[in-house]
Amino acid sequence: MNYSPRLALLLAPLLLVACGKKTPEPAPAPVVIAAPAATAPAVVAAPAGGATDPASMTAEQLEQAEKKERFEYGAMEDKHINDPRAQWATTATASSTYGDPKPDDNNRAGVAAIGPVDGKHWTNNNIEIGFDWIELGYAKPVSATEVRVVLNDGQGAESISKVELQDTEGKWTTVWSGLSDVKKDKRGSRTWFVRTFEKTPYKVKAVKYTIANNVERTHKYIDAAQLVGD
Repeated sequence: MNYSPRLALLLAPLLLVACGKKTPEPAPAPVVIAAPAATAPAVVAAPAGGATDPASMTAEQLEQAEKKERFEYGAMEDKHINDPRAQWATTATASSTYGDPKPDDNNRAGVAAIGPVDGKHWTNNNIEIGFDWIELGYAKPVSATEVRVVLNDGQGAESISKVELQDTEGKWTTVWSGLSDVKKDKRGSRTWFVRTFEKTPYKVKAVKYTIANNVERTHKYIDAAQLVGD
């Protein structure tokens, strides 16, 4: 059957409806669901006055804490005093002594610093002027690794500014110098100034300590000093 072009145009929509065909619709865009933002962990502030805060401790807790500190101090001191590798000074000379004793006065040589801890101490004559020093000799020259100075009441612990070692040939070597970081040890009646270093390739027979008087404007009390090595 032949149709005119005009009739064909009129019949085209009807034929589409009759065939059940529809003009295709565009596919819907996919829905994107954003992931929830990460929640930062909540920070809970620590309560004021923790268990170690003296303000929150009972009288009994304070007493126990003090006993614990004393025990730790005693254990540290006992370890040093009974160290089999440590020896006490047997000779001493010093730049000055409190009271400016006569040249032949043994205390001028700093003999109070000889031997083990006994409560007696060498005291320098100057409080805030210049530098003082004390030189301590030892009976057995050793390859040293450490030196220790015992200061009564901690006076002078912050003032030690240089440590020198003397070998058996008389040569001096500085193993430490600077501003001391040792503070008064309030756990006991003495403070230990300790300096550790690499084992010396030479034998050490004496140690010299220089004191910067103006760092602590008071007399310095050196009771005893150890040389550690083998």
